[in-house]
Amino acid sequence: MSHSKYEYVRQYESDDKLLPNCWIVIRIDGKAFHKFSDVHQFQKPNDKPALDLMNRCAERVLDQFRDVLLAYGQSDEYSFVFRKDTVLYNRRASKLMTNIVSQFGSSYVFYWKDFFPEKQLKFPPVFDARAVLYPTNLTLRDYLSWRQVDCHINNLYNTTFWNLVLKGGLTNQQAQEKLKGTFAADKNEILFSQFGINYNNERDQFKKGTTIYRERVEVPMENGQIKIRSKITATHCDIIGDGFWEDHTYLLDPYKDA
Repeated sequence: MSHSKYEYVRQYESDDKLLPNCWIVIRIDGKAFHKFSDVHQFQKPNDKPALDLMNRCAERVLDQFRDVLLAYGQSDEYSFVFRKDTVLYNRRASKLMTNIVSQFGSSYVFYWKDFFPEKQLKFPPVFDARAVLYPTNLTLRDYLSWRQVDCHINNLYNTTFWNLVLKGGLTNQQAQEKLKGTFAADKNEILFSQFGINYNNERDQFKKGTTIYRERVEVPMENGQIKIRSKITATHCDIIGDGFWEDHTYLLDPYKDA
């Protein structure tokens, strides 16, 4: 391509290449999803088809971007963890964010009818994205633990709040006032004593969110040998303790540092 006198404007593009040898996490969040869920009449406190749709979109991201090792999602957010040594898009933050969020958002619209066959999508969802670097395995695990703790805190609050409103007859403001200053034990007591709900029996998907990862599976070959392949797998388990990571050491082992 021949040069033109206008090509100098490329000098104004910023270099947003992310630091090497760090975990890259792209987290997407729904914009004004309270309004979106109200307009589309999502069930309170948790709408399982809506959460399953989010999971389908996340699985689509992993299917399209092989350098994403793992994703964690809850409510209207998802975090996608890239390999520490990825060179995808030359590690440019803007390229990684825009590609992930556009793939996720377009998938949400594309798969809507699979999960809400009787509901018309009244307006498209909007998601934002940010890129964050975590230098060690420890900081990455702490980040994912933070998001799962957030899932538990929010879900316990929302479960109690919406039972007070939908079953207890309180207004939104009255429910907020009743829950102000309460601890987890107080909310558990309200759920059990007033509504007969044992929070421990709630779906793990609601309490713990969803972890999607590349599971290693052994595939027998015709020559009798075993070939290792990866399969995208979703689970609703604890990722704060060591159990998940000890069962799937291959996710972090190539990048031992802390």
